Amino acid sequence: MIRLPTLSPLEHAAFVAAGLLLYVLVTRARQQRRHPYAALAWVLGIAAFPYLGVPLFLLFGTRKTVRPSTPRQPVPAGPWARLAPAWATGLLAALGVPEARPQAALRFHADGAQALAELRALIASAERTLDVCTYVLGDDQVGAAVADELAARARAGVRVRLLVDSVGSLRSRRSHDARLRAAGVRVRRFMPALRNPRRGRTNLRNHRKLVVADGLRLWGGGRNLADEYFIGRAGEAPWIDLSFSAEGALATQAMALFEGDWRIALGLRRASGVPYAERALRHEALLHAYQPADASAAALASAPPAASGAAPSAQVALAHWVPSGPDFHEDVLHALLVSAAFHAQQRLLLATPYFVPDEGLLEALLLAAKRGVRVTLLLPRRSNHRLADWARGRAVRALVEHGVEVRLLPTMLHAKAVVVDQALALCGSANLDSRSLFINYEAMAACYGRAEIDWLAGWITRTAADGEPASARPPGLLRDVLEGVVGALAFQL
Repeated sequence: MIRLPTLSPLEHAAFVAAGLLLYVLVTRARQQRRHPYAALAWVLGIAAFPYLGVPLFLLFGTRKTVRPSTPRQPVPAGPWARLAPAWATGLLAALGVPEARPQAALRFHADGAQALAELRALIASAERTLDVCTYVLGDDQVGAAVADELAARARAGVRVRLLVDSVGSLRSRRSHDARLRAAGVRVRRFMPALRNPRRGRTNLRNHRKLVVADGLRLWGGGRNLADEYFIGRAGEAPWIDLSFSAEGALATQAMALFEGDWRIALGLRRASGVPYAERALRHEALLHAYQPADASAAALASAPPAASGAAPSAQVALAHWVPSGPDFHEDVLHALLVSAAFHAQQRLLLATPYFVPDEGLLEALLLAAKRGVRVTLLLPRRSNHRLADWARGRAVRALVEHGVEVRLLPTMLHAKAVVVDQALALCGSANLDSRSLFINYEAMAACYGRAEIDWLAGWITRTAADGEPASARPPGLLRDVLEGVVGALAFQL
């Protein structure tokens, strides 16, 4: 019979004190700011259940992998800078994001069949390199089709790299790995759940979604590579989602970000020491020097706009790839969203499957509504994560009480998009919840072109018409208590 050691009350108190001291030292030493709910949950967990709380904190408690501030970039000042709002481009430059560049092409996909056709065409177009990052690679028709096409490109001599989040693709159980690796595809799992904590943190998930061909063509957005995002599961309609295709600097910047993620998948100690913006510049220079066959797209990716001698046009597809996550010292997307809410003058349109904002973002949205900004929030009436639906209740009612138009769609919405006035549009992988904005690796395309802003604004407005208005009616006592409990853990949902 195994006898467990017993501790005296004094020894137990000393262990609790040591656990709390460890929490303070780790948080301070790594200069990690925490959501108040997260900090309270960790402190209470360590104090109440120290023998479970301390190991869990060591495994899951790290939120950032970068301690020093990300090097700031020069404030955009060229001809194209006049086409983008200074409050957005200046902020992003200060947070280490490369400047926006004109794209050779940029188009959105609302239809799943169109999105899948664009994805397959991009994969087939790869001649030298093909880099894929996804949260989910499904064990289904779409997942198998994508795996087959990646294998075909690898057999054709293309360098193919596939980065899949280990938690997001648990259900696929490596079902495609054998034929992918047999064809020469290099496959890595991002931070497996069971691994040496010194090599990564299980809690830090890679939610970014991108496919880059030859460093010049990009397919990205909110869609994972599984049936429900394109054609629907058997007997079900596909989810409402968005993706996009681009040629030019967006692809180059996305490839630079992928290079960093690819190294991190081997362990945090293998992370690149070169900042994201500098990696993007290096990739642009290489493409410009060694890919003359793609001169038009490479020129748009790397040449300064003044080189053409033409005056900047408001019709140009001006955009850049904006990441956020543990590999950035600051919470880039959260800062951009809060700033957008404070700068909005006419409209603020938002679409997200999960709405669990922190107090700062919620207050910014409420203040925008109080200032007279037309705020529209699009949500599914019932998402695929019931806890997230419970956690959003109080925030949704607060918005409705202050005049925000919250529309609940009868089917699953998975798109992530934001439109601010006629100034900025965002589309990508980040949900409007604390996990996406503070913990996950995420990325969004920030667009400043008139056509892209109009397209996303029109899509959100048309889609919102299919929903029903959310209610501000207070729930019953039990529901209110449960929402509060779930909301306290919202940073992990």
